[in-house]
Amino acid sequence: MIMNHRSPKLFWIESISLKGSITPVVMPNVLLFGLITLVICAADHFVEYLFDTKMGIEIGPHEVAGAFLGLLLILRTNAGYDRWWEARKLWGGIVNQSRNLVISGLSYGPNDAGWQKEFARWVAAAPFVFRISLRGCRECEHLEDLLGKEEAGKVFAAEHMPTYALEKLASLLSEAREKGMDSYAFLQVDEQRALLLDHIGACERILKTPLPGVYSIKIRRLILLFFLTLPFALMHKLDTDWLIPFVIMLVAYPVLSLDQIGIELQNPFKQTHMNHLPLREICLTISKNAMQALEQKQPPA
Repeated sequence: MIMNHRSPKLFWIESISLKGSITPVVMPNVLLFGLITLVICAADHFVEYLFDTKMGIEIGPHEVAGAFLGLLLILRTNAGYDRWWEARKLWGGIVNQSRNLVISGLSYGPNDAGWQKEFARWVAAAPFVFRISLRGCRECEHLEDLLGKEEAGKVFAAEHMPTYALEKLASLLSEAREKGMDSYAFLQVDEQRALLLDHIGACERILKTPLPGVYSIKIRRLILLFFLTLPFALMHKLDTDWLIPFVIMLVAYPVLSLDQIGIELQNPFKQTHMNHLPLREICLTISKNAMQALEQKQPPA
């Protein structure tokens, strides 16, 4: 179902929804900062009562630091989104190359029902192999359905599963050439197969090259220092200091949310991240397209 994003109801649904939201992840830290601020305010009143002096600093430095911190968070969020979007474009390429591969292979390959079925099944299976490789697992029921338990077991046992699957496709194309496939058609189809390897290699680059950890550590250290010292800058600026914890939580919520969004977007393949790519649905689409192409080539009796 396609959402109507112009619907006024959608604003209220998305604004209060927790599903797919970063709120449950950041709220414990937001509350913790509020609690720390409450302790600081209580200590201030205690010091003022005993020594008749006030704990407080000028708010000017925090205004500059807040702007600088916001800029850093936006830059990292943009960097994370670039990684997420690049991964999505790569999987869009895998969808297109898989379709081209199965259509060209079945159209220009040998008129052999057994070869055509085997070729279509491996094209349908390859994206599932890519998916489990990127997610670091060695099991997939869809592979067993497509290839059988024995062949799927060989895939799981391979050191680099995508290479094994693409070698199988290369072997089938070599067999097709021996059975009379035109040399030019063979080169064109094999080029589509090679592009699949390029795409999965680029996905592995994203997976194995996260944003530098020192960047995340430095930003979070600045966030910690900012919110530990901000209560002192807000002291005696409000009608009552007991409002400061609520102000701190109100400011901490968007800052911590931006920080966590940047973390979430860094790895678009990790299933525990809320906004990971829907690889299962993409793979099912490719598999369905491949088997439909086979059915058009070999209509059921």
